[in-house]
This record gives sequence, C-alpha cells and structure tokens, in this order.
Amino acid sequence: MKRLFLLLFLLFALSPHLLAQEIDTIPISTKDLDIKLKRSPLPSRTGSISFNPVSLTPVIVNAKVNYWKTKTQIGVNINQAAFSDNWKGGGVNSFALGGLINYKAEYSKESYSYVSEVILQYGKIKNKSQLQKKTTDRIYWDNKAAVQLSKNWYFFGSVNFESQFDRGFAYSKDASGNEIEKLLSKFMSPGYLTESIGFEYKPNKFFSTRIGTGTARQTFVLDTALYRTNPNNFGVIKGKNFRNELAFQIVTAYEKEIFSNINLKTRYNMFIPYDNFGHIDYRLDVNLTAKVNRAINVSVTGVGIYDRDTDTRIQGSQTLALGFTFVFPR
Repeated sequence: MKRLFLLLFLLFALSPHLLAQEIDTIPISTKDLDIKLKRSPLPSRTGSISFNPVSLTPVIVNAKVNYWKTKTQIGVNINQAAFSDNWKGGGVNSFALGGLINYKAEYSKESYSYVSEVILQYGKIKNKSQLQKKTTDRIYWDNKAAVQLSKNWYFFGSVNFESQFDRGFAYSKDASGNEIEKLLSKFMSPGYLTESIGFEYKPNKFFSTRIGTGTARQTFVLDTALYRTNPNNFGVIKGKNFRNELAFQIVTAYEKEIFSNINLKTRYNMFIPYDNFGHIDYRLDVNLTAKVNRAINVSVTGVGIYDRDTDTRIQGSQTLALGFTFVFPR
C-alpha cells in the first residue's frame, strides 16, 4: 500500500514536465485550410459621400503703406492786466498776444529718410501810454535728407532758412519823456540761408548730432540803409545786401518727454567759418512745455545767442506763457 502511494506521488510531481514536453512547436501551414472568421456582431453600413465644389471669390485688400508721418501744433497765448484809477499798488494796463505754428513732416523708407520742420512765432505786447513792442518773432524752415550708413550713422544734406516777420526796434526816451524807437531789423534784414552736407549721429529717436563738414551760409540784408541805425549790419558790408561764408557746423537736437506730460526740446548750433576759426557763432534754444490738459499748457522758452556780427556780448531772451495748444493728428 505504501508503495502505491509513493508511486502516485512521483507521477503527480513529474506530470508538469511530461506535459511540457508534449507541447507541439512545429509550424503548420494554413494555406489550404478553409478558415472562416465569425461575423462581427456590430452593424455595418455602406454608402457614398458626395462632394460639391465651392467657388471662392478672391478678396483684394487695397492697403497701402504710408511712409509719411506729420504733426501740426498751433498755440495761442494771451496775457492781460487791468487796474483801476485808484489802484495804490501800482501797475500799467497791458495786453499781450502770441501765436505759434509748428509743422513737422517725416518720411522714412528703408535706409532713406527726409524731415521738414517749419516754426512760425509772433507775439506783441501793448502797455498803456507806451508803444507796441514785440515779444517774439521768428520764421524758421529746416529740411534734411539722409541715407543710413550704419546702425547710428547717416550721410545727410540739409537746407534751412531763417528770418522774421516784422520790424524790430530799440526803445529809448527823449527829453520830454516820450518813447522813441530806432530800427534794428526787419523781414530779410537779416535773413539766413544755410546749406550743409556731412554726417549725422543718431543713436535713438530723441537725440541727434549733425556734423556739417561742408557748410555754406548766405546772410541777406535787403535794406541797404539799415546800417544807419544798426552799424553792425549783421556782418554785411555797408551798402551791400549779401554775404557768403563757408564753415564747419555742428547742430545738436534733443526732444523727449522727460516726465509725465512734460516735454523738453533743445537745439544747439555752432558755426565756425573756415576763413576765421576764432570767430565762432553759437545759438541755443530751450523749450520746456507742461501739459495741463489736452488744450492748455504752460511753456518756458529761452534763447541764447553769441554772434559777433550782431553784438559782442551774449544775447538772451526768456518767455513764460500759459496758453491753448491744438495738435493734429491727436
């Protein structure tokens, strides 16, 4: 009996090995076998998809690139003061009116650029029992064309014109205390026409420096009798109305909004004649404008000039104004 149980135990232990050896690993060809797959229980449908042609009408966009950028600024300043006859604080009735037109056009395409700027200023003041006097008077037109040579350097050519609208006087009093006036200048007496070629350094949009290695300036004094009241005659020979100079010129311009609604604009001009390096002319224009709102602003303007053909001392003027300004386009 014990031997029987031992024999069964050995057969049970060896049965997995025996079964493993009976597994058929010989490949069987299914080429001639008739094997049918069971039908899928999922429903199937067949049909045709129709495509209808769609006609597309091309849309032509009539868009043009505008390489021009323009800006027009018109300003009016008014100042008025009145006192009663018994006003003990002292004072003189006065009325002042000033106007400004500033037009600027810029063209830029690839490496070529052109800028034209016109500045027209005129103002007068009238005090009681006194003659009318100018507060500002200027005509300025500047044109510059440039070709870019590198990132910050340009080759430029420029032409600008400068003169004034009205006659300018020096005022004094006679023995009776009445005001008398002496003529100093008028339209095209003087007038300046300046042509320049050279190189311009412009590292950003708000700063530039022109180095005019070839500069010519013509000074006009069309009133040939002006020297009788203005002996300097703006450097033009007495009785003549024209003078030409060749010079080296540097013009530096800066315009930027330095604080919120506060704009600073400066322009410095140095003119060195080639026939007299010791006779250097300087002019500095500074304008600081603070916007109160879209139409009202406060401006401070200062001008400093050193020109021996006009005066041997530095000339200066300063203006503080509150007025209306309109800018187009906004």
